[in-house]
Amino acid sequence: MSRRTQLVALLFSDTVAAAVSCLAYLRIHFGEHFSFRVIVTPENAVIHPLYAVIALSLFWVITFFFFGMYRERHAASRFDELVSLAKVVTVGVLVLVFGIFIDTLRAGASLSIMFIYWASVLGLVSLGRIVVRSVQKAFILRGYGTHRALVVGWSDKVEQLHEDVGRYPAAGLQIVGALRLGQKSSVAANDGPDIEALPRLIDDLHVQDVLIALGSEDHKELAEVLRLCDGKPVSLKLVPDFYSVIGGMARTEHIYGLPLIEVLPVPMPAWEESTKRLFDFLVSFVALLVGLPVWIGIGILVRATSSGPAIYSQKRVGRKGKEFTMHKFRTMRRDAEASTGPVWAMENDPRYTALGRWLRKTRIDEVPQLWNVLVGDMSLVGPRPERPYFVDRLAKDIPLYNRRHRVKPGITGWAQVMWHYDTSLEDVQQKVKYDLFYIENMSLRMDFKILFRTVRAALSASGQ
Repeated sequence: MSRRTQLVALLFSDTVAAAVSCLAYLRIHFGEHFSFRVIVTPENAVIHPLYAVIALSLFWVITFFFFGMYRERHAASRFDELVSLAKVVTVGVLVLVFGIFIDTLRAGASLSIMFIYWASVLGLVSLGRIVVRSVQKAFILRGYGTHRALVVGWSDKVEQLHEDVGRYPAAGLQIVGALRLGQKSSVAANDGPDIEALPRLIDDLHVQDVLIALGSEDHKELAEVLRLCDGKPVSLKLVPDFYSVIGGMARTEHIYGLPLIEVLPVPMPAWEESTKRLFDFLVSFVALLVGLPVWIGIGILVRATSSGPAIYSQKRVGRKGKEFTMHKFRTMRRDAEASTGPVWAMENDPRYTALGRWLRKTRIDEVPQLWNVLVGDMSLVGPRPERPYFVDRLAKDIPLYNRRHRVKPGITGWAQVMWHYDTSLEDVQQKVKYDLFYIENMSLRMDFKILFRTVRAALSASGQ
């Protein structure tokens, strides 16, 4: 079952469950006044059941999206999903009770009706999801919808892990090759690629999961595998020995009994991630709309004070290594890199225009990036996106540099409020440390802290 088919099936089953639960609630609550066409309450209020069904079904779908219930759960435990579902449904019913149904309770409705509604939503949604997951598991057991996996490690451990995966077909892993470190690979040609061939093999074999089969003393090799997999859209799963090595980056969770530990690149819970995206959208939309006359005025000033476009657009590397076009108010001469090629900005850079220097000090030059935030290429807070030219260079010189691409880039970030602009490789190395710290400790609280410091820096014109 493909990811798209799975999502459609879940949306359909959840919508049907929510609609049936809504009709059941209306039937029990209004009794003899209930009708599929229109309900006239004893207080002469008119309720259209169709509108109520549509509204509540939409509410539940949005709620499930918000709490991450539509994230991919490949070969995950159905029991764990039902536990998560019970928590989400409980929160959703409480929101409805205090936001919408409180008047009905004041009018004398019994709390038992709300309990019945809670039970019907949870029961029917759970039933639908059990059916979908059971069908998904049946397909996996027949070899459909499995994840393509590549094993990396020493020969004896590679063979052992290969056998373990074969004993647990419900885990949904299909091993498409193995990269034996220091030996000939069973994947490629007879020349036997070394560890540096890992990124190429991931791309060539369309790998979705990398299974790392190393010993507890192979710290250096593990770090190298993690470095090479950074920026690749793959899930990393380790043998249990390495839990002590990777610390908080791992989740000790067996996959249908298969003894593997999944490495989590982003620790932010689903509800926080959804809230972060909602906050990004609302802030960028309001700021662009309310400040539109000001932004237009600044654009006119940029055009009037120097030759060239008001908005400077440039390719940058975003989440999962995908390139996107980032926008800024132009702060430099039109031919700023004509003779030098790509270079970092420096303090008192002579390429700045008079207006551009002020725009950078106040961070106003970053305002057009709110459009990138609005469309989802960027976030308000995250590692700053870099140009592909520098990414290719820095990824070779700085370990774990590509881990920055695990999350959306941001207009501002922890590195920006804790360090100055990049002027050398040493600056970049220091900022990468801050970026990695942010990624491993992402939270809404930290985002607000960074935004506060950014606003303070903008008001004090302490930018560069």
